[in-house]
Amino acid sequence: MKLLKILGGIVIVLALVFFLGGLLLPKTYSISRTTVINAPDSTVFNNVADFNNFLKWNPWTKMEPSAKVVITGTPSQTGHLWQWAGKETGKGQMEIVGVQPNSEINYKLTFTEPMQSVANCNFNFKPVDEGTQVTWSMNGEATNMMERWFFLNMDNMMDKDFTNGLGNLKQLSETK
Repeated sequence: MKLLKILGGIVIVLALVFFLGGLLLPKTYSISRTTVINAPDSTVFNNVADFNNFLKWNPWTKMEPSAKVVITGTPSQTGHLWQWAGKETGKGQMEIVGVQPNSEINYKLTFTEPMQSVANCNFNFKPVDEGTQVTWSMNGEATNMMERWFFLNMDNMMDKDFTNGLGNLKQLSETK
């Protein structure tokens, strides 16, 4: 009987930590990575703004090349859409929602499986002496307690994907 009371107390304490701790966690997350690519801004921009090129360098296509992909709309234009469905990468879509040629691209990233989530993504391109400085950013909002805990470590969780993706983009852009 004493063991059950101790276990019950532990469960209650853990539940309190989860819920009360979750109330203190940030409701938003933001990550950003930057690199310099030895290529013109127009080349780098085209490799990001055309989803047919995006498939050649993004880390998720490399993680699951067998995922079903549908690309629609006009490349580099608002409404250009990349939809995917895979066992590893889940299901979702990315849509261009704003474009400033050779300067900035804004995307709406929507995940529908295995969990629902929406994020805003942005690429900024800035000419520098060495070529083009590219900054890849993503931000979003946690809509419930589970997402707050999940997104708590988003920067570290996405670091490898963003770093590898920018490295792949650099390689693709510099070889053209």
